[in-house]
Amino acid sequence: MRNAITIISLLIAGVGILWAGTDGLQVITAEGARRLVIQEKPKPLPASLLRDQRGEAFRLQDFQGSNLLVEFIYTRCVTLCTSLGETFEQVSRQLPTEARGSKVNLVSISFDPRDDIADLNAYGERYDAAPDHWRIARVENPQELKQLLDTFGITVIPDRWGNFEHNAAVHFVNRQGYLDTIVDHDPPSITMEALWKRL
Repeated sequence: MRNAITIISLLIAGVGILWAGTDGLQVITAEGARRLVIQEKPKPLPASLLRDQRGEAFRLQDFQGSNLLVEFIYTRCVTLCTSLGETFEQVSRQLPTEARGSKVNLVSISFDPRDDIADLNAYGERYDAAPDHWRIARVENPQELKQLLDTFGITVIPDRWGNFEHNAAVHFVNRQGYLDTIVDHDPPSITMEALWKRL
């Protein structure tokens, strides 16, 4: 009997610790925690200067007033970034013509310092990115890139073969310019469902 009470007490304590450590069982992973933090406390974006596939400079703040979807990629990636590119391609194709560039904009941001304008342009061509509403860009200042990655919660780990391990998702920035939602990039229907709620 005493053993049973001890076991039950330990189970209750374990459940309590699990409940507290996972924010009421809402979060099981670090990625889940990142998403929950953003949802509960949307973040303003740093004023990082980006340059797109046409060589034009811009800031994410330029899109205030429209819904902005952001993904982080590098053009040499053949795994996660391919899936991200395909998701944005499908979102782009499904957007009503009147929403493109006015109500919805897409930005793919490379974190690879090797990516130049030609690389960004090739990536855009690969996924038929129309520059009127989908810009492929890089941050030229390494400090500004770090600040941007930190704001979005992007982890980038270089490997010894010139590639990167990184987390992948679609990040929603609201009309006021705050990062407020992060969703899975695959399947694309998850992104579309989240977007339709905003239109």
